[in-house]
Amino acid sequence: MAREEAEVIRLIPALRAFARSFYYDTNDADDLVQETLTKAISKIHQFTPGTSMKSWLFTIMRNTFYTRIRVQKREAPGAADCASLRVAVDATQEWTVKGQELSAALHRLPAPQREILVLIGVMGVSYEEAAETLGCAMGTVKSRLNRARLRLLKELGEDTPATSVECDDDFTVRSIQDH
Repeated sequence: MAREEAEVIRLIPALRAFARSFYYDTNDADDLVQETLTKAISKIHQFTPGTSMKSWLFTIMRNTFYTRIRVQKREAPGAADCASLRVAVDATQEWTVKGQELSAALHRLPAPQREILVLIGVMGVSYEEAAETLGCAMGTVKSRLNRARLRLLKELGEDTPATSVECDDDFTVRSIQDH
């Protein structure tokens, strides 16, 4: 049991990174990590030894996030329009201008595309682990990843009508001129 708890603690940085794909605000992301850890520690006896602890934790986090969203929609339908809940000025020291643009573009993506980009592109999770975490087939993971990469490039204004892009398995994007 102590070995599993030590593994959970070792994965906290990865959980924080994954939580940032759900929430732009670091406090909200940290709250999600805390709730995930609380659930994981209380249910550690349900973890199947020999399986991926990271996938198990990411699945708990993902489910926790979507449960929160459902509850928020039910409890406060007008909260998104409330000016007091929005940040007035973003912190400028935390990100460079490009980092801010990338972060904003990433958060404009639909949740499934954002999740897959963070899991595979940022955190380096394998396709198999991503499929297990997201509860979908590997082909779905690959197609979501490709669509997410293309959409992110479009959000960043990196595509032109005469150029298409091709992505390989290590998240490298190459431009291909149309002939």
